[in-house]
Amino acid sequence: MEIAQKKIIVISGPSGVGKTTLYKQMLEFFSEMIGFSISATTRPMRNGEICGKDYYFLDKQHFHRLIEQGAFVEWEQVHGNYYGTLKTELDRICHEGKHCLLDLDVKGGVHIKEIFGVQSFLIFIAPPSIEELEKRLKLRGTNDERSIQYRLKNAWEEIHKQNHYDYVLVNKDINESLNRLETCIRSIIKA
Repeated sequence: MEIAQKKIIVISGPSGVGKTTLYKQMLEFFSEMIGFSISATTRPMRNGEICGKDYYFLDKQHFHRLIEQGAFVEWEQVHGNYYGTLKTELDRICHEGKHCLLDLDVKGGVHIKEIFGVQSFLIFIAPPSIEELEKRLKLRGTNDERSIQYRLKNAWEEIHKQNHYDYVLVNKDINESLNRLETCIRSIIKA
């Protein structure tokens, strides 16, 4: 991997916290400087998602073969599915001359920090409250009650690990959060 001169920015947070909205806007703001690392996953594709744009959708057998081949920088099992960052994705972004933006769970973010140290910067997006997060998950309309409760349990675990992160952004208001995240990423890139 040829990533020595580039920054790795990891954005993490519980399901429903707004991280996808936030990081997609950052990719627009910083399109000339940041590239998005498309994760591989074994979870089913959702309506509107495109393989190779949103994720690389793989079956479990293919995913496990890639693990055995050492193709991942990091991988984890989350919500019963596998997710991983392919080395080829980081290489692709670096060849474009850009810094890397990754959307990872907390375990994956901590693992990236262990591998890349000061070259990586971890940003945790937190909900204003668990009650607000539950409301957002229900409004999404993509999860049944059992799935929502499972995600809330995982959210508690992730929130308790946010101290491993370099920056914690509480997403109360999307516009305010966008401004704060833009300022944060701008300072990371300039450092």
